[in-house]
Order: sequence, then C-alpha cells, then structure tokens
Amino acid sequence: PISAITRQDALSYYNWWKDRLIPQKGKDALSPNTANRDIGNVRVLFDAYFKHIGEEDRPNPFRNLSFKSKKVKGEVLPFDDDWVRSRILVPGLFAGINDEAWHIVYALIETGCRPGEIGNLIEEDIDLDHDVPHIRIRPKKNREIKTAASVREIPLVGVSLETMKRFPRGFPLYRDKPDLLSANLMKAFTVRKLFPTPKHKIYSFRHSFEKRMLEAGIDHDLRLTLMGHTNKRPAYGDGGSLGFRRDELLKIAHPFPDGLFAPQ
Repeated sequence: PISAITRQDALSYYNWWKDRLIPQKGKDALSPNTANRDIGNVRVLFDAYFKHIGEEDRPNPFRNLSFKSKKVKGEVLPFDDDWVRSRILVPGLFAGINDEAWHIVYALIETGCRPGEIGNLIEEDIDLDHDVPHIRIRPKKNREIKTAASVREIPLVGVSLETMKRFPRGFPLYRDKPDLLSANLMKAFTVRKLFPTPKHKIYSFRHSFEKRMLEAGIDHDLRLTLMGHTNKRPAYGDGGSLGFRRDELLKIAHPFPDGLFAPQ
C-alpha cells in the first residue's frame, strides 16, 4: 500500500538501482539517467496521490534520491552511411538471432524511431494498404508515449518498408519489453563488432536518421516532426502530406542488396 511506503523502502529501491549502475562482466552498466527517471516517477506518483487525498504535507520517502549523471550531450554518435551499407545491410549477418530482433534493426534505419517505439507497434499502427505505407507512433491503452510531439506518422521506405511487409502485425516478442530488446540487440551488435566506437549504440540509427535528413536539406520543421521532437514554433499546417514526407525520405534511403531478407 502506498501509505505504508517508508524511507527505508525508498532507500532499498535506491540501493537496488545503485547496484545496476555498476558495470558487470559481460554487461554494460545501466544509465544514471534511467535510474533517476524511475525514482523520479515514483516520487511524482507519491506526491500526486497524497495531494489528491488532501495530505500535501506528507513527507515523500523518495525525496532527494538521485544519481549524478555521467552522460554528456552528443555522447551517442551516428553511424556513417558507408558503415551501414557495408557492415550492417549484409545478407546473413544476423544468423543466429531471432527474426523479430534483426527485422527491428532494419525498421529503425529508415524511420528514425526509438527502439521501443518499433517494438510496441501493433497491427493498427501499421498501414501497408494506404497509398503511402506508413506507421503511426501513438499512445495506447496502459501505455504512455514519451511526449506529445512523439505522436506522429512516418512513411515507410527502403529496408523499413520491406521489414514491415514481413511483420504487418508488429513484433509481439518485444512488445512492452524494451529492456529485452535493448539487451538482445546490444549483444548481437557487440558479438559481430558492429559498433565502430564505444560511443555508438543502437540509438545511433536514430542519430544517423536525423543527420541524413539534415545533410539532404530536408526542412527543419519536417525533421522535428519525423523525429518526434518538440517544435517551439507555432504549428502551421499538418507538417506535409504523407506523400510529401515519403518523397523527402526517399532522398536519404539506403540501397540494400538482393537477398537481405532471405531466411537466416
């Protein structure tokens, strides 16, 4: 019961997270930002509940608990185009991992989505029968979305289109399991030496997508829309039709070899 949570409970939770921030053999340490977000979520929940029932002065057991972040802005680097084309878009590369995992990799490349956004797609989010095949990133029952700006429609092109044709109902193995998805992809990329530097992560695909749009001269506001970033300018129009968005994304789509989607 929330009313039974004590400071000792909060400290136990804090210490549980502290252990997960220590690098373990064969595993990367989790981010202090992730820990702070989780602790902050329960802190906000505690405050909101007791304000709702009129006990605004109840001490919050999660107060003043956080970890110093060692992350710096720009720490994750984008993949170079040549690296993606010569090292990742390679037939048979992901033999030995499950089909959903390696198809999610290809879904990330031309959508710029967060891995969890692709993993949480359901059949209603994937419209392949539209004149412009696309996916919808949106909140669902019992599943929030990162920000209001994250709600968006992204045309499917290149390897991402071919991927969703093969998974028109989404990826049930990883639905609501972002940690499992992240762990499996990190392991697959590490074993195959697919990270050029320690500053490259699975999120590098998202950074690459944004960089490719910038270098192709794609409109700033459209880039924000497709990335799901907040635009501080007043909203004018709808950000361009799906057809317009598709044509812009075709400017940056990677070519890929025959046989890329052959069974592995």
